[in-house]
Formats: sequence, C-alpha cells, structure tokens
Amino acid sequence: MRYEILGPLRVLNNEKSSTLRARHVEVVLAALLVNANRMVTADQLIAELWHDNPPRTAMASLYVCISKLRKFLHGIGYAADPVETKSPGYALRAENDEFDAWNFELLFERGRLDAKAGRHEQASESFAAALGLWRGPALGNLRDGPMLGAFATWVEEARLQCLELMIESNLALGLHREMIGQLYSLAGEHPLRETFYGQLMLALYRAERQADALAAYRSARETLHDQLGTEPGRALSAMQRAILRTDNRLDLREPSPAADRKRTVNVR
Repeated sequence: MRYEILGPLRVLNNEKSSTLRARHVEVVLAALLVNANRMVTADQLIAELWHDNPPRTAMASLYVCISKLRKFLHGIGYAADPVETKSPGYALRAENDEFDAWNFELLFERGRLDAKAGRHEQASESFAAALGLWRGPALGNLRDGPMLGAFATWVEEARLQCLELMIESNLALGLHREMIGQLYSLAGEHPLRETFYGQLMLALYRAERQADALAAYRSARETLHDQLGTEPGRALSAMQRAILRTDNRLDLREPSPAADRKRTVNVR
C-alpha cells in the first residue's frame, strides 16, 4: 500500500490507484497523512474542513468522515484499521515506504549529503529520483486549509530547493549546455527566484555566451525592479561582476566524463 500526495491525493495497492470521491473524506485523509503516526485533534480536522465557520453538526460530520475513510481503506486492501482513535483526535499509521513525501525527503537528503561530499553524479541521480516522485502540485486542490496549505507551501519549497541543487550538481559535472534551456524555462516560471538566474548566467558563461549571460542579468534586474522595487541580491550581483571581468573562478575546475555523455536531465 502506498499513499501519494506529491500531486493529487491517491492511494495505491499493487500499483492499482484508488481515489476518494467525497472531498471531506479526502481532506481528512490528507490531514492525517501529513501528520502520519502523530495525533491530529478533532478541532484541527474541523478547522481543516470548515475553516472558521464550522456547522453545529461538525463533530458528528467528522465522525462520519472517519467512518467512511476506514471503510475506504478496508475496501482497497487494508486488513487492519490504520486509523487509530487517540483522544482528543486520530492518527494514521504508516510505514516509511508507504508515503511518497517521506521517500522524497529521503532521496533529497541523500542527494544533499553526496553533493556536500563532492559526489555530484550520485547527488544528481538522487535529486532526479526525488523530483521524479512529483505528479503535479502537492495535494492537488486540497490545500486551502491551514494545515494542508502550510504543508503544501513547505514541500513545494523543498521541491524547488531540490531542483536548484540538482542543477548545481549538473553544472559541477560540466553539463552547462544541457541545462541552459531548462534554466531559461525555470527563470520564466519563477521570476523572483534569483538562484535560477544565477545558474543560467553561469551556464551561459561557461558555454561561451557572455553577452547572453549579461542579458539574463538585465532581465532579472528589470523583473525584480518592476515587481518588487528592489535590486538583485549580492550573489546575483557578484555573478554579474565576475562575468564582466571574466573571473577564472567561474570556470569549470575539473571537467567530468559525464559531460561527454551529453546526459540531459529535465525534471521540473
């Protein structure tokens, strides 16, 4: 059995996907999942379902949702009831390999450790595997409650950090030309995220496209000024100055055999 929330919520049993049709039951399952193996109070679940305007029958309706959730999980193959009643709320039991968000965190952390140790090929593979678990925006259309909204914001930020670190490892492997197209796209999708502009500038510079690298800086500066009224941060400004003086610290120190394989990574 596997729960997936890195995209619309679904439950898989032997690769057969099942989805809930009742939105309130979906919300309850999602709230229990993002707190798997921890107790979630009835009040927290009610706030997730009805925000600041719960009906007088909210507690009774929550009991019905829990009952329907148990019936759903039993119907798709759970022999034992994974939903525990724990005063003053409920907890969902899950194992490490049953939850895609946990697998994402594990692969992300493995990639970070490899990157820190200079093992960039292994790091890139772990980052790509982590990103490959994503099927769309986390939790789909279930992210408007306080708990699920906060979780979605956190895990989406982790996804972008993972993507940034994967590109950083690929640049260290000498794959700058392969990264240019993806970085242009990412800078367009996330125009206020300066890291993607900096990586794009570095990739263009290493591809002997200094003018395009400086044009990318001008584009970033105009975007930040127009949308926020600010100038680029120190890292991006330092990248521009280094490109202008052709600072040899921007050069690839140890070209990797991976660059000769023309391996393209395009996970977003």
